[in-house]
Amino acid sequence: MNVKTIYDDGILTALLFGEIDHHTARDIRLTVDSDIEKHHPSRLILDFRRVKFMDSSGIGLIMGRYRMMQLVGGKVALVNVPPHLERIIALSGVRAITM
Repeated sequence: MNVKTIYDDGILTALLFGEIDHHTARDIRLTVDSDIEKHHPSRLILDFRRVKFMDSSGIGLIMGRYRMMQLVGGKVALVNVPPHLERIIALSGVRAITM
């Protein structure tokens, strides 16, 4: 599993690590979605500090969580994004919809 989640005081933090690709994105999605449904957080923080590689599946992962958080009235923040991933995120336009 490439994610560890922590829920505290209305904030769900997903600590992502390793590689985010077609295979790992599914497991991350299932874990994070389950916690969103369980806790209905006001904010989801996706922490990319330990992510070494991400392809377009990572962008899909972010967009899907953004839509899910909209359903529960919450916001999404991307934090600790390494420079090599920031380029991918910026080019995709995802940065504009996250805090």
